Amino acid sequence: MSTILGLDIGTEFVKAVLARPAKKGNLEILGVGKAKQAEGNMYNGAIADIPAVVNVCEEALVQVEDQAGERAELTVVGVAGELIKGSTTTVHYDRKNPDKPITDNEMQEIIKKVQQKSGEVAKKTVALETGNDNVEVRLINSAIVSLTIDGYKISNPIGFKGSDVVIQFYTAFAPLIHVAAIEKVCAELNLDLLTVAVEPFAVCRACLGDDLDSNFSGIVMDIGGGTTDIAVVEDGGVEGTKMFSIGGRSFTHQIAESLGVDFDTAEEYKLKYDTTELDDRTKSKVETALSRNLSVWLTGVEVALEDFENTSSLPRNVLLCGGGASLSTVQETLAVSDWYKSLPFSRRPIIHLIDVGELPNLKNEENFKIDHSFATALGLLRVGMDTLASAPEENKLKAKIAKLLQN
Repeated sequence: MSTILGLDIGTEFVKAVLARPAKKGNLEILGVGKAKQAEGNMYNGAIADIPAVVNVCEEALVQVEDQAGERAELTVVGVAGELIKGSTTTVHYDRKNPDKPITDNEMQEIIKKVQQKSGEVAKKTVALETGNDNVEVRLINSAIVSLTIDGYKISNPIGFKGSDVVIQFYTAFAPLIHVAAIEKVCAELNLDLLTVAVEPFAVCRACLGDDLDSNFSGIVMDIGGGTTDIAVVEDGGVEGTKMFSIGGRSFTHQIAESLGVDFDTAEEYKLKYDTTELDDRTKSKVETALSRNLSVWLTGVEVALEDFENTSSLPRNVLLCGGGASLSTVQETLAVSDWYKSLPFSRRPIIHLIDVGELPNLKNEENFKIDHSFATALGLLRVGMDTLASAPEENKLKAKIAKLLQN
């Protein structure tokens, strides 16, 4: 089977993982790569300088190919940023012939209607935020959250009879200009682009693995260099994704401003904050700067989670990934502060880093060094698997209509 490259083009780093699909839905890791971005290459999670990003991606790809001894045949690239609109839409569908069994064709028509409706909402939202009424958006990801017929929750509607079909769909749209930039980068690198995926959605797919009936629930926070991407998963279904433009570089800029040093020095201080390499006076100043920025970041987290208005109770399990999650003060602040009290949590959330070694259906037999900062790239591989998968013989809804949900 074709090798798949997960390419995470982040604000701070480009991370690449090459894998080969194996038996039982597993992914065998063949090689990894990581290359640092220059400050002007990205803006709020989106590509700002295509030639520069191409060069950085090429550097990461050389590492991957040297380790794997082969090139990627198919590529999945992540997209992020505040203008990526991912939400869950509830659709009530009245069947004209309730005594007839639901067919594949009928489900396909329902899905098309939901995607069209969600696309119109996404376009209006992006137009309002950018002041551009002519902005074009493209469907990136789509997935079923839940489905009921005449009030009964079921996993597979094909063959069922009934009149009132209620479906919750997660759909995500991105401005066409963002997607076009990704396509241009892949063309320059001679990569065969299989699909583009919203990054927090991809991380959720990494957590769910190959289990289409997973009951996993949690909040995923991907703290990158330029943005923080948040996804809520309930009982194996992605409820929605939200993003805001505060990430690791914001912390670095705050340190630079507070201590009166340049960006590179501030970044060095930030990376050394959790070590013994900083003197007490400098560490105290860095801590104050980080604390100031963390209060603003926490406000962004609260606002993002408040937008999940259809969620009566948020899951307590909070999984952190991305380079910004490496800072101990980020983890500690989430774990001990009262940021969650205005949100619908039943109790204090449980905070921990994603352990990629515990992600399902991944085989890293060569023991490549992969930590939580690679979670997005690993999730992109899983999206690639979804895209390639044809419906298996088992009559399960999520598998049966997987192809219908591809853009």
